[in-house]
Amino acid sequence: MSAVLSASGLHAGYGTGDILKGIDVALEEGRILTLIGPNGSGKSTLVKTMAGLLAARQGEVRFAGECVNDWSPPRRVQHGLAYVPQEYNVFRNLTVLENLRISHEFMGGGKGEPLSPELAALFPGLPARYGALAGNLSGGERQMLALACALTVRPKVLMLDEISAGISPLLSTAIFRTVKSINARGVSVLMVEQNAIEALGISDTCVVLAGGRVRFSAPAGEVLGMKDLQSLYLGDAREAGA
Repeated sequence: MSAVLSASGLHAGYGTGDILKGIDVALEEGRILTLIGPNGSGKSTLVKTMAGLLAARQGEVRFAGECVNDWSPPRRVQHGLAYVPQEYNVFRNLTVLENLRISHEFMGGGKGEPLSPELAALFPGLPARYGALAGNLSGGERQMLALACALTVRPKVLMLDEISAGISPLLSTAIFRTVKSINARGVSVLMVEQNAIEALGISDTCVVLAGGRVRFSAPAGEVLGMKDLQSLYLGDAREAGA
Protein backbone atom coordinates (compact mmCIF):
# COMPACT_ATOMS: atom_id res chain seq x y z
CA MET A 1 0.00 0.00 0.00
CA SER A 2 1.38 3.43 -0.97
CA ALA A 3 2.07 6.29 1.42
CA VAL A 4 -0.28 9.25 1.09
CA LEU A 5 1.80 11.39 3.47
CA SER A 6 5.43 10.95 4.42
CA ALA A 7 8.51 12.63 5.82
CA SER A 8 12.04 11.58 4.97
CA GLY A 9 15.22 12.81 6.63
CA LEU A 10 13.18 15.63 8.17
CA HIS A 11 14.88 18.28 10.28
CA ALA A 12 12.92 21.19 11.75
CA GLY A 13 12.85 23.34 14.85
CA TYR A 14 12.69 26.78 16.39
CA GLY A 15 15.53 29.25 16.68
CA THR A 16 18.92 27.74 15.97
CA GLY A 17 18.32 24.20 17.25
CA ASP A 18 16.67 21.24 15.56
CA ILE A 19 13.85 19.46 17.36
CA LEU A 20 13.36 16.93 14.56
CA LYS A 21 16.64 15.19 13.77
CA GLY A 22 16.18 13.15 10.62
CA ILE A 23 12.61 11.83 10.94
CA ASP A 24 11.35 9.16 8.54
CA VAL A 25 7.64 8.34 8.82
CA ALA A 26 4.94 7.28 6.36
CA LEU A 27 1.15 7.20 6.59
CA GLU A 28 -0.33 4.62 4.26
CA GLU A 29 -3.47 5.48 2.37
CA GLY A 30 -6.64 4.57 4.26
CA ARG A 31 -4.84 3.89 7.54
CA ILE A 32 -4.58 5.45 10.99
CA LEU A 33 -1.07 6.11 12.33
CA THR A 34 -0.57 7.26 15.92
CA LEU A 35 2.54 9.06 17.16
CA ILE A 36 3.38 8.60 20.83
CA GLY A 37 6.33 9.62 22.95
CA PRO A 38 7.39 11.78 25.90
CA ASN A 39 6.78 15.52 26.07
CA GLY A 40 9.35 17.37 23.99
CA SER A 41 9.99 14.43 21.68
CA GLY A 42 8.96 16.35 18.55
CA LYS A 43 5.46 14.99 17.92
CA SER A 44 3.71 18.35 17.56
CA THR A 45 6.69 19.80 15.70
CA LEU A 46 6.39 16.98 13.17
CA VAL A 47 2.72 17.55 12.39
CA LYS A 48 3.21 21.34 12.26
CA THR A 49 6.01 20.84 9.74
CA MET A 50 3.85 18.51 7.67
CA ALA A 51 1.03 21.08 7.80
CA GLY A 52 3.41 23.78 6.56
CA LEU A 53 3.30 25.88 9.73
CA LEU A 54 6.99 25.24 10.32
CA ALA A 55 9.60 25.07 7.56
CA ALA A 56 11.60 21.92 6.94
CA ARG A 57 15.30 22.69 7.31
CA GLN A 58 16.39 19.44 5.74
CA GLY A 59 14.54 16.51 4.25
CA GLU A 60 11.23 16.29 2.47
CA VAL A 61 7.51 16.19 3.16
CA ARG A 62 5.51 14.40 0.45
CA PHE A 63 1.75 14.45 0.12
CA ALA A 64 -0.23 12.56 -2.52
CA GLY A 65 2.95 11.86 -4.47
CA GLU A 66 4.31 15.43 -4.50
CA CYS A 67 6.98 17.23 -2.50
CA VAL A 68 5.14 19.98 -0.61
CA ASN A 69 8.05 21.66 1.17
CA ASP A 70 7.37 24.92 -0.67
CA TRP A 71 3.57 24.78 -0.37
CA SER A 72 1.82 27.22 1.95
CA PRO A 73 -0.53 25.84 4.65
CA PRO A 74 -3.67 26.96 2.72
CA ARG A 75 -2.43 25.27 -0.44
CA ARG A 76 -1.90 22.04 1.47
CA VAL A 77 -5.42 22.26 2.89
CA GLN A 78 -6.90 23.00 -0.53
CA HIS A 79 -5.26 19.84 -1.87
CA GLY A 80 -6.66 17.74 0.97
CA LEU A 81 -4.25 17.89 3.93
CA ALA A 82 -6.21 19.03 7.00
CA TYR A 83 -4.78 19.76 10.45
CA VAL A 84 -6.49 20.18 13.83
CA PRO A 85 -4.13 21.70 16.43
CA GLN A 86 -4.41 20.90 20.11
CA GLU A 87 -5.38 24.45 21.10
CA TYR A 88 -7.01 27.43 19.42
CA ASN A 89 -8.70 25.16 16.90
CA VAL A 90 -12.04 27.04 16.83
CA PHE A 91 -13.07 30.71 17.05
CA ARG A 92 -14.56 30.88 20.53
CA ASN A 93 -16.23 34.25 19.99
CA LEU A 94 -18.16 32.95 16.96
CA THR A 95 -21.10 30.57 16.86
CA VAL A 96 -20.88 26.94 15.88
CA LEU A 97 -22.47 27.71 12.52
CA GLU A 98 -20.14 30.65 11.89
CA ASN A 99 -17.12 28.43 12.57
CA LEU A 100 -18.39 25.85 10.10
CA ARG A 101 -19.14 28.48 7.45
CA ILE A 102 -15.70 30.05 7.76
CA SER A 103 -14.01 26.68 7.24
CA HIS A 104 -16.30 25.80 4.36
CA GLU A 105 -16.19 29.13 2.53
CA PHE A 106 -12.59 30.15 3.17
CA MET A 107 -11.31 26.98 1.54
CA GLY A 108 -13.52 27.36 -1.53
CA GLY A 109 -16.63 25.50 -0.49
CA GLY A 110 -18.97 28.31 -1.54
CA LYS A 111 -22.08 29.54 0.25
CA GLY A 112 -23.89 26.24 0.59
CA GLU A 113 -24.72 24.24 3.71
CA PRO A 114 -21.38 23.77 5.54
CA LEU A 115 -22.45 20.54 7.25
CA SER A 116 -23.35 18.04 4.55
CA PRO A 117 -25.78 15.19 5.38
CA GLU A 118 -22.76 12.89 5.65
CA LEU A 119 -21.06 15.16 8.17
CA ALA A 120 -24.31 15.75 10.05
CA ALA A 121 -24.50 11.99 10.55
CA LEU A 122 -20.99 12.02 12.04
CA PHE A 123 -21.73 15.01 14.30
CA PRO A 124 -25.43 14.73 15.17
CA GLY A 125 -25.14 17.08 18.13
CA LEU A 126 -23.82 20.08 16.20
CA PRO A 127 -26.93 21.30 14.29
CA ALA A 128 -28.79 21.78 17.56
CA ARG A 129 -25.94 24.00 18.79
CA TYR A 130 -25.58 26.15 15.65
CA GLY A 131 -26.46 29.33 17.54
CA ALA A 132 -24.20 28.66 20.53
CA LEU A 133 -20.87 30.42 20.91
CA ALA A 134 -18.03 27.97 20.46
CA GLY A 135 -16.51 29.31 23.67
CA ASN A 136 -19.56 28.12 25.59
CA LEU A 137 -19.23 24.53 24.41
CA SER A 138 -17.70 21.81 26.57
CA GLY A 139 -14.17 20.69 25.75
CA GLY A 140 -15.46 17.59 23.99
CA GLU A 141 -18.01 19.57 21.98
CA ARG A 142 -15.32 22.01 20.85
CA GLN A 143 -13.14 19.16 19.69
CA MET A 144 -16.07 17.71 17.74
CA LEU A 145 -16.60 21.15 16.17
CA ALA A 146 -12.90 21.38 15.27
CA LEU A 147 -13.11 17.97 13.62
CA ALA A 148 -16.23 18.97 11.67
CA CYS A 149 -14.58 22.21 10.51
CA ALA A 150 -11.57 20.28 9.22
CA LEU A 151 -13.82 17.85 7.36
CA THR A 152 -15.80 20.55 5.52
CA VAL A 153 -12.89 20.71 3.04
CA ARG A 154 -13.20 16.96 2.30
CA PRO A 155 -9.57 16.10 3.13
CA LYS A 156 -7.61 13.07 2.00
CA VAL A 157 -5.56 13.20 5.21
CA LEU A 158 -6.54 14.46 8.66
CA MET A 159 -3.79 15.29 11.16
CA LEU A 160 -4.83 15.55 14.81
CA ASP A 161 -2.68 16.92 17.63
CA GLU A 162 -3.91 15.65 21.02
CA ILE A 163 -7.59 15.62 20.05
CA SER A 164 -8.53 14.02 23.39
CA ALA A 165 -6.53 16.38 25.61
CA GLY A 166 -8.39 17.80 28.60
CA ILE A 167 -11.72 16.05 28.07
CA SER A 168 -13.48 13.42 30.14
CA PRO A 169 -12.89 9.69 29.52
CA LEU A 170 -16.46 9.28 28.25
CA LEU A 171 -16.13 12.08 25.70
CA SER A 172 -12.65 10.87 24.82
CA THR A 173 -14.10 7.50 23.84
CA ALA A 174 -16.70 9.28 21.70
CA ILE A 175 -13.98 11.33 19.99
CA PHE A 176 -11.98 8.24 19.08
CA ARG A 177 -15.12 6.49 17.85
CA THR A 178 -15.76 9.47 15.57
CA VAL A 179 -12.16 9.42 14.30
CA LYS A 180 -12.58 5.74 13.44
CA SER A 181 -15.80 6.55 11.54
CA ILE A 182 -14.00 9.32 9.65
CA ASN A 183 -11.30 6.86 8.65
CA ALA A 184 -13.93 4.34 7.54
CA ARG A 185 -15.13 6.98 5.06
CA GLY A 186 -11.75 6.93 3.33
CA VAL A 187 -9.81 9.63 5.20
CA SER A 188 -6.29 8.67 6.25
CA VAL A 189 -5.46 9.84 9.79
CA LEU A 190 -2.24 10.85 11.53
CA MET A 191 -2.68 11.37 15.28
CA VAL A 192 -0.46 12.70 18.03
CA GLU A 193 -1.77 11.28 21.31
CA GLN A 194 -0.88 10.89 24.96
CA ASN A 195 -3.93 8.66 25.45
CA ALA A 196 -2.01 5.77 23.92
CA ILE A 197 -4.32 2.92 24.88
CA GLU A 198 -7.46 4.34 23.29
CA ALA A 199 -5.63 5.80 20.31
CA LEU A 200 -3.82 2.57 19.50
CA GLY A 201 -7.09 0.69 19.88
CA ILE A 202 -8.34 2.32 16.66
CA SER A 203 -4.98 2.60 14.88
CA ASP A 204 -3.16 0.49 12.33
CA THR A 205 0.39 1.66 13.07
CA CYS A 206 2.27 3.15 16.00
CA VAL A 207 5.42 5.26 15.74
CA VAL A 208 7.32 6.25 18.89
CA LEU A 209 9.34 9.46 18.91
CA ALA A 210 11.95 10.36 21.50
CA GLY A 211 14.59 13.06 21.32
CA GLY A 212 13.45 14.12 17.87
CA ARG A 213 14.02 10.70 16.34
CA VAL A 214 11.94 7.65 15.51
CA ARG A 215 12.73 5.10 18.22
CA PHE A 216 10.27 2.39 17.30
CA SER A 217 7.59 1.55 14.73
CA ALA A 218 5.20 -1.40 14.72
CA PRO A 219 1.60 -2.42 14.11
CA ALA A 220 -0.60 -0.82 16.76
CA GLY A 221 -1.91 -4.17 17.99
CA GLU A 222 1.62 -5.37 18.64
CA VAL A 223 2.39 -2.27 20.69
CA LEU A 224 -0.82 -2.67 22.70
CA GLY A 225 0.27 -6.21 23.56
CA MET A 226 3.54 -5.06 25.11
CA LYS A 227 3.81 -5.42 28.88
CA ASP A 228 5.57 -2.12 29.46
CA LEU A 229 4.44 0.68 27.17
CA GLN A 230 6.36 3.16 29.29
CA SER A 231 9.63 1.68 28.02
CA LEU A 232 8.71 2.94 24.57
CA TYR A 233 8.48 6.50 25.86
CA LEU A 234 11.98 6.15 27.27
CA GLY A 235 13.27 4.86 23.96
CA ASP A 236 14.41 1.57 25.47
CA ALA A 237 12.35 -0.98 23.58
CA ARG A 238 13.78 -2.49 20.44
CA GLU A 239 15.57 0.56 19.15
CA ALA A 240 16.82 -1.58 16.31
CA GLY A 241 13.30 -1.35 14.92
CA ALA A 242 13.45 2.45 14.78
